[in-house]
Amino acid sequence: MRILLVEDDPDLARELVDALERRGLAVDHARDAEEGEAFLRATQHDALLLDLGLPDADGLTLLRRLRARGVTRPVLLLTARGAVEARIQGLNAGADDYLVKPFDTDELHARILAVLRRQGGYVGETLSCGALVFDIAGRQARIGTTVLALSARETELLELLLRRQGSVVPKRLAEDQLFGVGGDLGSNAIEVYVHRLRKRLAEAGGGVRIDTVRGVGYMIAAAAGA
Repeated sequence: MRILLVEDDPDLARELVDALERRGLAVDHARDAEEGEAFLRATQHDALLLDLGLPDADGLTLLRRLRARGVTRPVLLLTARGAVEARIQGLNAGADDYLVKPFDTDELHARILAVLRRQGGYVGETLSCGALVFDIAGRQARIGTTVLALSARETELLELLLRRQGSVVPKRLAEDQLFGVGGDLGSNAIEVYVHRLRKRLAEAGGGVRIDTVRGVGYMIAAAAGA
């Protein structure tokens, strides 16, 4: 699951990125509205965390602009403006939720999951393919009673493939989701993680395969008879 944080305070941004990544989320950080819009054009995010006090535009202006363009992904506003009128203004502009600084990161995480459930981006508690079951909240994959020992990036790649089961995941999308837009990658970085994930799945014997669609990307599927 990938989140975009648009926040100009570097210390707070670093704290939030670290906290959310420890909870299994991938987080891109934009320092202003312009950079945030560039991220949104280039990468598929599940939700947006938006500070209202940005240096180049008011966060509400950016929010209204996104909603006017038909961007429907959940938006949580982060702000020091705690007055009821300010909260109403943000919600009326199209926000899905609102948190007043300072806030607890556990609450922020819970609110992210809640808005994703409401928006249909976080449907159910598990994803499955063949005998493989992925616990979304716990960030854990298992086959029967065997828990797969996966790294954070292997876990994110598996979730990405499972969420798009039945469709090809383009290589560029997988790279952006795992490493961020413009990440400094080797030419075969994503292939390394696909290879590792294939090996973990084969060792666990879950009847799941990851197919390479040459020149396009990857697709997960249950093996025949699984």
